[in-house]
Amino acid sequence: MAEQLYAAVISDALDAAGYRKQALRHTIRPLTPTTVVVGRAMPVLCVEVYKIPDEPYQQEIAAVDSLKQDDVLICSTNGSTRICFWGELLSTAARARGARGAVIEGFIRDARQILAMGFPIFTTGLSPVDSNGRGDVVAYNVPIECGGVTVNPGDIVFGDADGVVVIPQAVETTVIEAALAKVSGENRTRDELRAGATLREVYDKYGIL
Repeated sequence: MAEQLYAAVISDALDAAGYRKQALRHTIRPLTPTTVVVGRAMPVLCVEVYKIPDEPYQQEIAAVDSLKQDDVLICSTNGSTRICFWGELLSTAARARGARGAVIEGFIRDARQILAMGFPIFTTGLSPVDSNGRGDVVAYNVPIECGGVTVNPGDIVFGDADGVVVIPQAVETTVIEAALAKVSGENRTRDELRAGATLREVYDKYGIL
């Protein structure tokens, strides 16, 4: 899927299926322009806290340890600028369990180490601070809202340089088939444009722009 599709064409297919609010906010960006992630959503809800707990990280550890093959951990912090939820050790643990990557509506740290290991990350920013006493996981593997989009466990998460889109399970087959068909149409459109056809001619022929 990652080799054939991209976020923009999936977004168009979602639009055509009547799902017009499936792109996460533009502030959630890949750690590098070439980062691509695709997998099944394992949603996590993290909230701000203002006290260091007696036993920190309990739900955070449980959430990461629950990851399965081909999961993408997708975490909402409600846009917090205090919580740095993700780092290199969590990336290492997630990869060892077969996870494809992580999408964090919040900050991450250990960027240099994560880049070196090549683990796909999308985030709203970077910060060196620890999550202990600043944020706590209150639920995981439950429906959440992340980046303005409702995300259910098992939904398909796809992210690239343009951003992150979420495909609901109920329409995943329809959307993926439509996206693949549009890629084929875009390829024909591109070939004819390169051969000298006008944009009007090609649009009238294929209806793709």
